[in-house]
Formats: sequence, structure tokens, C-alpha cells
Amino acid sequence: MREFLDGLDKRRRAKLLAIVKLLEEEGPTLPFPYSSQVRGKLRELRAHYGREIYRVLYFGAPNRTFVLLHALEKRTEKLPERDISVAETRMEQHLEKLKDN
Repeated sequence: MREFLDGLDKRRRAKLLAIVKLLEEEGPTLPFPYSSQVRGKLRELRAHYGREIYRVLYFGAPNRTFVLLHALEKRTEKLPERDISVAETRMEQHLEKLKDN
């Protein structure tokens, strides 16, 4: 996630961070078009910059925090399954860490 953001220019990074800030402020009530469900607990933050479409995949953890899992520039109509799988794997890993603590 950090590498993705660091790879963006200032304006694009600011746009994505503004959507993350909105999630922080609004919480689970953040409506479409800013947030939508992907699959199961997995959700996406949605951001546009000109013609570019960005997504940040995240979930609400049991400890009442939002965990940002994966970010991508969306180039197709549907989210690529490999990006969803990356986010789901990271979500499972995070949930396992919470269980161990």
C-alpha cells in the first residue's frame, strides 16, 4: 500500500489520501460512490483523478479499525481477481495476528 502511494505524484496521492481521511471521519457509514462492498468483509474506497480510477481495498477489523490492504489503478470494468485475492490474503493474515494477541 505504502509503495503504491509513494509511486504516485503529489496530486494523485493527495486525492487518495483525502478519500482515506473521509473513511476515517465517516466510518462504516461512508456511502457509495466513495465506498462499496467487493466481497464478504472486503470493501473498496473509490477515487477518480481525471480519467484515472483508483481503488483502495480495505476492511473493518474487529478492533474497530479500518485496515487498508491493497491499492491499484483500475483499468478494467471489474476489479481484477488477483487484486481481490491479494487483499483477501492480507485480511486473513491481519485477522490471524489479532487472534494471536
